[in-house]
Amino acid sequence: MELNIMKLPIEKGNVALKVAVGHFATNHSHVNYYVDVTTMKARLNEAQAVAKELVTKYVSTTIVDTILCLEGTEVIGACLARELTDAGFVSINAHKTIYVTVPESNSGGQLIFRDNIQPMIKGKHVLILMAAIATGKTVARSIECVEYYGGNVVGVSAIFSTVDESVEGIPVNALFGMGDLPDYATHSPHNCPLCKSGRKIDALINSYGYSAL
Repeated sequence: MELNIMKLPIEKGNVALKVAVGHFATNHSHVNYYVDVTTMKARLNEAQAVAKELVTKYVSTTIVDTILCLEGTEVIGACLARELTDAGFVSINAHKTIYVTVPESNSGGQLIFRDNIQPMIKGKHVLILMAAIATGKTVARSIECVEYYGGNVVGVSAIFSTVDESVEGIPVNALFGMGDLPDYATHSPHNCPLCKSGRKIDALINSYGYSAL
């Protein structure tokens, strides 16, 4: 079964917000919206549009050496790296190049970097890029991982975020937020009003997408 995904009349630049309304379960919580970022992550013209909007969130004093891509955002990350090294940022990123990489998860779910990837993190100014931030737990874990390997997290970017300002003191910049979906709600699985009302879960969702039930 496919979800009824709607394009809302909310646009930032050439990027539109697409969502499905219902009862959805993530690894950490239950939410009433599924924010669909599938084509933004996979279609080049949309990824470029997202990158152009996200780069405006950073002032000219932000140095970025490495973009750490989570949740399948590598295409956006590559576009963002190009935007950061274009006019206005070349003098800041004097080396005129930026690493774009992803972390690895071990069997315990911890994020790790192999020895050959660690030089891209250690001593570098790292920008964490995510598709969506619902609770901030994944962001906090990612910041902890980067700092463990000697990196300096200079910011977190996302397409959608329920976090308005910062996580662990690191500024969060999102293309869309709670102001765009004011009735967005997230609850713990044990304290979900939709569950208590008898509403069945429509789909399981994570960074890869959804599986309808």
